Amino acid sequence: MSKAKRHIETEAIRTQLKRTEFLEHTSPLYLTSSFVFEDAEDMRASFTEEKERNIYSRFTNPNTSEFVDKVCQMEGAESGYAFATGMAAIYSTFAALLKSGDHIVSARSVFGSTHTLFTKYFPKWHIETTYFDVNKPETIEACITENTKILYAETPTNPAVDIIDLDLLGHIAKTHNLILIIDNCFATPYLQQPMKHGAHLVIHSATKLIDGQGRVLGGITVGNTDLIREIYLFARNTGPALSPFNAWTLSRSLETLAVRVDKHCDNALKVAEFLENHPKVNWVKYPFLKSHPQHKVAKKQMKLGGNIVAFEVKGGIEAGRQFLNQLKMCSLSANLGDTRTIVTHPASTTHSKLSEADRLEVSITDGLVRISVGLEHVEDIILDLEQALK
Repeated sequence: MSKAKRHIETEAIRTQLKRTEFLEHTSPLYLTSSFVFEDAEDMRASFTEEKERNIYSRFTNPNTSEFVDKVCQMEGAESGYAFATGMAAIYSTFAALLKSGDHIVSARSVFGSTHTLFTKYFPKWHIETTYFDVNKPETIEACITENTKILYAETPTNPAVDIIDLDLLGHIAKTHNLILIIDNCFATPYLQQPMKHGAHLVIHSATKLIDGQGRVLGGITVGNTDLIREIYLFARNTGPALSPFNAWTLSRSLETLAVRVDKHCDNALKVAEFLENHPKVNWVKYPFLKSHPQHKVAKKQMKLGGNIVAFEVKGGIEAGRQFLNQLKMCSLSANLGDTRTIVTHPASTTHSKLSEADRLEVSITDGLVRISVGLEHVEDIILDLEQALK
């Protein structure tokens, strides 16, 4: 099979650095802050970018380059840059591409720290954001103004697991000459490739499913070369680079992404089906349940449904707290995408500072519980949830 026809699982394993004289099977760690030059001319040509080579690990490093190359292969992207965290990737991507007076159109259902960027920090630089309801995609075009530059969304959304039609977003972005940026963290490049649907840039918090074991922080943006060039120059000068060790770890993690996510999705669907039939649960949202409002869209653009299940426990905020307190095996943590099942109750924790009306605008009801379904035996996960719901 030619390299051009390799499957995504193969690219995640076989995309790696050129072997050194030691003929190592796995890429070595390059724990160095800088790199040396052969002579003055080599140094001059390197700094003027006449040569493509490593200079300083804040710019590039062999380990980060390997990680970026793998994600680019998997997402179908031309280029990319790796960051210290997912939020570093989001901030740097927007900061590199926007100027004072520009406008963002974004799905209202975005990660909390992204919302803070849009509403607290960007307005200080006269960059405004207009939100649209993910469940009313027909309203998106009305949000676009003459100074709109970026159209942004997460799909599936956090924490309500809503789905946005990527083909529709791609069409709108093309029609209005906008940069379409998609946060693909929940789906990973294994389940969904937004660039096939018209996205120009794709962002991941690699801390989540890409690492998959709760070990290291990381973020990455991949996409069109000209846009990544602007992001690279911004990051080179502001310093949010991914560490070589974390890059090496994440690159190894990608080798098992497919088999891990397959199991995550299998477990999550069974958990969702269990919850859907439980008398103390009002509703369940999981993309590959037929009851999900955007089930057909999810089936069209995702390979499987992901590992996140949202449901509403009867009894509101207090019932949500009690449910968490009764769990014996599942973890209470702010992370997700781990080998271990993690449960959160947004209304009493991550989104507790918002009013009920503001929470409802992003589909967070008082009883909403988010489960990041792990790799434990699914019967053990369900037993823990079942006893906690009693």
